[in-house]
Amino acid sequence: MERQSGSAPLRLAALLLTFTLAVLPLAARAEMVLVMVEEAGCAWCARWNKEIGPIYGKTPEGEAAPLQRVDIGAPPGDIDFARGLHFTPTFVLVRDGAELARIEGYPGEDFFWGLLGQMLEQNGVALTASAGAEG
Repeated sequence: MERQSGSAPLRLAALLLTFTLAVLPLAARAEMVLVMVEEAGCAWCARWNKEIGPIYGKTPEGEAAPLQRVDIGAPPGDIDFARGLHFTPTFVLVRDGAELARIEGYPGEDFFWGLLGQMLEQNGVALTASAGAEG
């Protein structure tokens, strides 16, 4: 069987290109998260969990900024918060480990979606055409 000398580098280049095109969009999406700072016994956290929690991950906002929950008593060391965490819930929009914006407290479902939409828009996050879980 005769082997073609030029085909191996071509296959390797095609494989690398395919891998790069498949992985880069996932890496870009993983940069942005919405950190929910909460604590046990927080009534407003419980209300958010009841009203928003079950649907958040299914919304354009949830796809653009997946939820990461943290306890106020044990904030992650890999996030650079702009200032201290004093209220629960606090929602912090984070890109590449740095805080971009936050919502302190839970103002209710209607206000939450509006404030979150403003935070995302002000930080250049484009949502899909069906954006908004308000309706």
